[in-house]
Amino acid sequence: MAATDRALTGLRQMIASGELGPGAKFPPEPELCDHLGVSRSSLREATRSLAALGVIESRHGSGTYVSALDPAEIISRFSLSVELIPLEGVLQLLEVRRILEAHATAAAAARQDPELADRLDGILDQLEATTDAAEIQALDAEFHGAICEAGGNPTVTALTGVIRGRGGHYRIFEPGADFDAIKRTSDLGHRAILSAITHRDPAAAATAASAHIAQTELWLRALRPDPQVALPTPD
Repeated sequence: MAATDRALTGLRQMIASGELGPGAKFPPEPELCDHLGVSRSSLREATRSLAALGVIESRHGSGTYVSALDPAEIISRFSLSVELIPLEGVLQLLEVRRILEAHATAAAAARQDPELADRLDGILDQLEATTDAAEIQALDAEFHGAICEAGGNPTVTALTGVIRGRGGHYRIFEPGADFDAIKRTSDLGHRAILSAITHRDPAAAATAASAHIAQTELWLRALRPDPQVALPTPD
Protein backbone atom coordinates (compact mmCIF):
# COMPACT_ATOMS: atom_id res chain seq x y z
CA MET A 1 0.00 0.00 0.00
CA ALA A 2 1.36 3.42 -0.97
CA ALA A 3 2.25 5.75 1.90
CA THR A 4 -0.49 8.25 1.02
CA ASP A 5 -3.07 5.46 0.90
CA ARG A 6 -1.84 4.19 4.25
CA ALA A 7 -2.20 7.67 5.73
CA LEU A 8 -5.67 8.05 4.25
CA THR A 9 -6.78 4.64 5.51
CA GLY A 10 -5.43 5.39 8.97
CA LEU A 11 -7.19 8.74 9.22
CA ARG A 12 -10.45 7.24 8.01
CA GLN A 13 -10.22 4.49 10.61
CA MET A 14 -9.59 7.03 13.37
CA ILE A 15 -12.63 9.05 12.32
CA ALA A 16 -14.93 6.10 11.62
CA SER A 17 -14.10 4.46 14.97
CA GLY A 18 -14.83 7.65 16.87
CA GLU A 19 -11.23 8.06 18.01
CA LEU A 20 -11.48 11.41 16.28
CA GLY A 21 -15.15 12.43 16.48
CA PRO A 22 -17.00 15.36 14.89
CA GLY A 23 -15.28 18.62 15.75
CA ALA A 24 -12.21 16.90 17.24
CA LYS A 25 -8.81 18.49 16.76
CA PHE A 26 -6.12 16.40 15.10
CA PRO A 27 -3.05 15.53 17.18
CA PRO A 28 0.16 17.42 16.32
CA GLU A 29 1.52 16.46 12.93
CA PRO A 30 4.67 14.68 14.20
CA GLU A 31 2.60 12.61 16.63
CA LEU A 32 0.11 11.69 13.92
CA CYS A 33 2.88 10.74 11.49
CA ASP A 34 4.40 8.43 14.10
CA HIS A 35 1.01 6.92 14.89
CA LEU A 36 0.27 6.17 11.23
CA GLY A 37 3.83 5.38 10.22
CA VAL A 38 3.92 7.87 7.35
CA SER A 39 5.83 10.98 6.32
CA ARG A 40 4.52 14.52 6.64
CA SER A 41 4.09 14.82 2.90
CA SER A 42 1.96 11.65 2.78
CA LEU A 43 -0.12 12.83 5.74
CA ARG A 44 -0.72 16.22 4.15
CA GLU A 45 -1.80 14.63 0.87
CA ALA A 46 -4.25 12.42 2.76
CA THR A 47 -5.69 15.37 4.68
CA ARG A 48 -6.17 17.29 1.43
CA SER A 49 -8.17 14.38 0.05
CA LEU A 50 -10.40 14.28 3.13
CA ALA A 51 -10.80 18.06 3.08
CA ALA A 52 -12.09 17.87 -0.50
CA LEU A 53 -14.75 15.45 0.75
CA GLY A 54 -15.81 17.80 3.55
CA VAL A 55 -14.59 15.41 6.24
CA ILE A 56 -11.92 17.63 7.77
CA GLU A 57 -11.24 21.35 7.86
CA SER A 58 -8.19 23.50 8.53
CA ARG A 59 -8.53 26.53 10.77
CA HIS A 60 -5.88 29.16 10.27
CA GLY A 61 -3.70 29.50 13.32
CA SER A 62 -5.54 26.74 15.16
CA GLY A 63 -4.96 23.43 13.41
CA THR A 64 -6.84 20.68 11.62
CA TYR A 65 -10.21 19.45 12.83
CA VAL A 66 -12.73 16.81 11.92
CA SER A 67 -15.75 18.55 10.42
CA ALA A 68 -19.24 18.25 11.89
CA LEU A 69 -19.62 15.24 9.55
CA ASP A 70 -23.01 16.54 8.52
CA PRO A 71 -24.45 14.04 6.02
CA ALA A 72 -26.06 16.70 3.83
CA GLU A 73 -22.82 18.70 3.63
CA ILE A 74 -20.73 15.66 2.76
CA ILE A 75 -23.23 14.44 0.17
CA SER A 76 -23.24 17.86 -1.49
CA ARG A 77 -19.57 17.28 -2.30
CA PHE A 78 -20.61 14.34 -4.49
CA SER A 79 -21.42 16.86 -7.20
CA LEU A 80 -17.68 17.04 -7.97
CA SER A 81 -17.89 13.48 -9.26
CA VAL A 82 -21.55 13.24 -10.27
CA GLU A 83 -21.09 16.11 -12.74
CA LEU A 84 -18.81 13.79 -14.76
CA ILE A 85 -21.27 10.89 -15.07
CA PRO A 86 -22.53 10.25 -18.64
CA LEU A 87 -26.17 9.85 -19.61
CA GLU A 88 -26.46 6.10 -18.95
CA GLY A 89 -25.26 6.66 -15.40
CA VAL A 90 -27.56 9.65 -14.96
CA LEU A 91 -30.51 7.46 -15.93
CA GLN A 92 -29.55 5.06 -13.15
CA LEU A 93 -29.33 7.97 -10.71
CA LEU A 94 -32.76 9.15 -11.79
CA GLU A 95 -34.18 5.86 -10.55
CA VAL A 96 -32.70 6.67 -7.15
CA ARG A 97 -34.08 10.21 -7.34
CA ARG A 98 -37.52 8.83 -8.19
CA ILE A 99 -37.58 6.76 -5.01
CA LEU A 100 -36.22 9.52 -2.79
CA GLU A 101 -38.47 12.28 -4.13
CA ALA A 102 -41.54 10.08 -3.89
CA HIS A 103 -40.75 9.66 -0.20
CA ALA A 104 -39.97 13.36 0.30
CA THR A 105 -43.13 14.45 -1.51
CA ALA A 106 -45.25 12.12 0.60
CA ALA A 107 -43.63 13.55 3.73
CA ALA A 108 -44.28 17.09 2.53
CA ALA A 109 -47.95 16.26 1.97
CA ALA A 110 -48.20 14.69 5.42
CA ARG A 111 -46.74 17.78 7.09
CA GLN A 112 -49.70 19.83 5.85
CA ASP A 113 -47.94 23.17 5.53
CA PRO A 114 -50.31 25.62 3.77
CA GLU A 115 -47.42 28.02 3.07
CA LEU A 116 -45.71 25.33 0.99
CA ALA A 117 -48.73 24.93 -1.29
CA ASP A 118 -48.89 28.68 -1.85
CA ARG A 119 -45.18 28.85 -2.62
CA LEU A 120 -45.36 25.94 -5.07
CA ASP A 121 -48.40 27.42 -6.78
CA GLY A 122 -46.49 30.66 -7.36
CA ILE A 123 -43.53 28.79 -8.81
CA LEU A 124 -45.78 26.85 -11.18
CA ASP A 125 -47.52 30.01 -12.34
CA GLN A 126 -44.12 31.31 -13.46
CA LEU A 127 -43.08 27.97 -14.89
CA GLU A 128 -46.21 27.57 -16.99
CA ALA A 129 -45.88 31.11 -18.35
CA THR A 130 -42.32 30.74 -19.71
CA THR A 131 -40.78 28.99 -22.68
CA ASP A 132 -37.20 30.01 -21.87
CA ALA A 133 -35.13 26.84 -21.35
CA ALA A 134 -32.86 28.30 -18.67
CA GLU A 135 -35.79 29.74 -16.74
CA ILE A 136 -37.68 26.47 -16.97
CA GLN A 137 -34.69 24.62 -15.57
CA ALA A 138 -34.26 27.08 -12.68
CA LEU A 139 -37.96 27.07 -11.73
CA ASP A 140 -38.18 23.30 -12.01
CA ALA A 141 -35.23 22.96 -9.64
CA GLU A 142 -36.82 25.45 -7.23
CA PHE A 143 -40.11 23.53 -7.27
CA HIS A 144 -38.58 20.14 -6.54
CA GLY A 145 -36.06 21.57 -4.09
CA ALA A 146 -38.80 23.26 -2.06
CA ILE A 147 -40.71 19.99 -1.80
CA CYS A 148 -37.66 18.05 -0.67
CA GLU A 149 -36.87 20.68 1.95
CA ALA A 150 -40.44 20.48 3.20
CA GLY A 151 -40.04 16.72 3.49
CA GLY A 152 -37.82 17.41 6.46
CA ASN A 153 -34.73 15.31 5.68
CA PRO A 154 -31.71 17.47 4.73
CA THR A 155 -29.76 14.43 3.54
CA VAL A 156 -32.49 13.52 1.05
CA THR A 157 -32.61 17.15 -0.07
CA ALA A 158 -28.85 17.22 -0.64
CA LEU A 159 -28.72 13.92 -2.51
CA THR A 160 -31.66 14.68 -4.79
CA GLY A 161 -30.16 18.11 -5.44
CA VAL A 162 -26.87 16.56 -6.57
CA ILE A 163 -28.68 14.15 -8.89
CA ARG A 164 -30.99 16.84 -10.21
CA GLY A 165 -28.01 19.11 -10.87
CA ARG A 166 -26.37 16.63 -13.23
CA GLY A 167 -29.68 15.63 -14.79
CA GLY A 168 -30.29 19.29 -15.58
CA HIS A 169 -27.27 19.29 -17.87
CA TYR A 170 -29.19 16.97 -20.22
CA ARG A 171 -31.82 19.44 -21.25
CA ILE A 172 -35.13 18.30 -22.68
CA PHE A 173 -36.76 21.73 -22.69
CA GLU A 174 -35.00 22.98 -25.78
CA PRO A 175 -36.84 24.40 -28.83
CA GLY A 176 -37.79 21.63 -31.20
CA ALA A 177 -40.59 19.48 -32.54
CA ASP A 178 -41.33 17.91 -29.15
CA PHE A 179 -41.04 21.01 -26.98
CA ASP A 180 -44.75 21.85 -26.65
CA ALA A 181 -45.77 18.28 -25.80
CA ILE A 182 -42.94 17.83 -23.31
CA LYS A 183 -43.63 21.16 -21.63
CA ARG A 184 -47.38 20.51 -21.41
CA THR A 185 -46.89 17.05 -19.92
CA SER A 186 -44.32 18.31 -17.45
CA ASP A 187 -46.58 21.16 -16.33
CA LEU A 188 -49.44 18.73 -15.77
CA GLY A 189 -47.14 16.47 -13.77
CA HIS A 190 -46.16 19.36 -11.53
CA ARG A 191 -49.80 20.29 -10.99
CA ALA A 192 -50.63 16.70 -10.02
CA ILE A 193 -47.90 16.82 -7.38
CA LEU A 194 -49.18 20.15 -6.06
CA SER A 195 -52.77 18.90 -5.98
CA ALA A 196 -51.78 15.91 -3.85
CA ILE A 197 -49.82 18.13 -1.46
CA THR A 198 -52.68 20.62 -1.25
CA HIS A 199 -55.14 17.81 -0.47
CA ARG A 200 -52.71 16.41 2.12
CA ASP A 201 -52.64 13.00 0.44
CA PRO A 202 -49.21 11.39 0.96
CA ALA A 203 -49.97 8.33 -1.17
CA ALA A 204 -51.13 10.41 -4.12
CA ALA A 205 -48.17 12.74 -3.67
CA ALA A 206 -45.69 9.86 -3.82
CA THR A 207 -47.39 8.43 -6.90
CA ALA A 208 -47.45 11.78 -8.70
CA ALA A 209 -43.79 12.49 -7.95
CA SER A 210 -42.70 9.03 -9.06
CA ALA A 211 -44.69 9.25 -12.29
CA HIS A 212 -43.33 12.71 -13.06
CA ILE A 213 -39.70 11.69 -12.68
CA ALA A 214 -40.30 8.43 -14.55
CA GLN A 215 -41.60 10.52 -17.46
CA THR A 216 -38.39 12.55 -17.41
CA GLU A 217 -36.41 9.30 -17.61
CA LEU A 218 -38.43 8.28 -20.67
CA TRP A 219 -37.77 11.59 -22.42
CA LEU A 220 -34.05 11.39 -21.71
CA ARG A 221 -33.89 7.84 -23.06
CA ALA A 222 -35.75 8.89 -26.20
CA LEU A 223 -34.03 12.22 -26.88
CA ARG A 224 -30.54 11.42 -25.56
CA PRO A 225 -29.44 15.08 -25.55
CA ASP A 226 -25.80 16.08 -25.26
CA PRO A 227 -24.82 17.54 -21.88
CA GLN A 228 -24.65 21.33 -21.64
CA VAL A 229 -22.39 22.25 -18.79
CA ALA A 230 -19.74 24.84 -18.02
CA LEU A 231 -17.59 23.63 -15.13
CA PRO A 232 -15.80 26.30 -13.07
CA THR A 233 -12.23 26.95 -14.15
CA PRO A 234 -9.32 27.43 -11.73
CA ASP A 235 -8.33 31.01 -10.95
